[in-house]
Amino acid sequence: MLLVVGACKSGPPKAPVIGQAYVGPATLNVRSDFPLQSRPVATVKHGDRLDIIGTHRRFVRVRAPNGAEGWTDERQLLSAADMANLKELAARASKLPAQGVASTYGDLNVHTLPARQSPSFLQIKEKEKMDVLLHVITPRADAPRQPLIPPAPKKKAKTAEKKQAKETKYPPPPMPKPPGPPSDWLDLSRTDPDESPPEEEPESKPPAPTDDWSLIRTPTGQTGWVLTRRLVMAIPDEVAQYAEGHRIVSYFSLGEVHDDDVTKNIWLWTTTTNSAAPWDFDSFRVFIWSLRHHRYETAHIERNIHGYAPVLLKEVQYSLNSKQQPVKYPGFSVCTEGKDGQRVRREFALLQNIIRFAGQSPCEAPSDPLPLPTTTKAPDGSTSPAAPPKESLSERLKKRWNDLFGKR
Repeated sequence: MLLVVGACKSGPPKAPVIGQAYVGPATLNVRSDFPLQSRPVATVKHGDRLDIIGTHRRFVRVRAPNGAEGWTDERQLLSAADMANLKELAARASKLPAQGVASTYGDLNVHTLPARQSPSFLQIKEKEKMDVLLHVITPRADAPRQPLIPPAPKKKAKTAEKKQAKETKYPPPPMPKPPGPPSDWLDLSRTDPDESPPEEEPESKPPAPTDDWSLIRTPTGQTGWVLTRRLVMAIPDEVAQYAEGHRIVSYFSLGEVHDDDVTKNIWLWTTTTNSAAPWDFDSFRVFIWSLRHHRYETAHIERNIHGYAPVLLKEVQYSLNSKQQPVKYPGFSVCTEGKDGQRVRREFALLQNIIRFAGQSPCEAPSDPLPLPTTTKAPDGSTSPAAPPKESLSERLKKRWNDLFGKR
């Protein structure tokens, strides 16, 4: 007697994979059902690859690396192109000079894109420090998403064969001529000026809301976007009190002054009165510690300018007179726009407690813009350029990337 033992199946067959995605947030719970109250079946981390096995509206069913299957919101996932852009952003940002150190008064979410609905892959805790690299203005709209599931190939439409019309034995009669216009058609076309309706003035639409985003870099090298209004520049209060309500865009230490047993920094900062302006700052100022009055005093200030990031600290060659050879001094340079619309990089030398203009040269050619989307998706589903009407996002990003990655 022969016994045949059948192999036992461990469970139903696995669903086929229809796409792949990567986890956007720092941690993400994959749940057994759509509601947030559903039981988590797996917890995945930023950058983990997930297999997509089903969709339902804006929810996708995924298979985690440990084999668990569940549901999550597609807005929390990134495509392969999104992950590549995020890595490219981090690589470029690693070469950017910091424009100051900032902190936050509360927990701060770091986003993959300068958009509120983009995934937040990192959270900075209260009073933690970060480097501020640059900032951009974007419309308050959802960023376009790369499709997580590749579109199905289009089927070739079958060309319908045109049936040849059978020749009739008797041809159809000719069509009659259309009637001509009336003899007084010119008089009928005239409009009485007194009876013409008044022209309505077009309604002026309110400006679209925008957000100011800053690109930041953490001490561990992670890079992302945060809302600028949530940042607090970490310049000492004894200097920050002179901001007079203006937003401090960047700040730097040019050197130190020793007053007995107290050491004070020489500070340079840039400020702006309009965060939505196409330029980065409209004023810069140098503060020197006075050994006579034991307080900070202004050594140099320029207002009502159009300045563009980055501000660079560098050694500057300066000659005290025409007979002396130029000597290198600590200093800085700023890129500003002249009356002719041309941008020049102006250099300044620090001579102990005096600031002297040391020369200028054209600002370096801008580099390629950051890997950001060029369109945004409005809540109604329509798409619009991802920039204010006067200037595209690409153009504004290029302006903010002067002196970076350009040919030298």
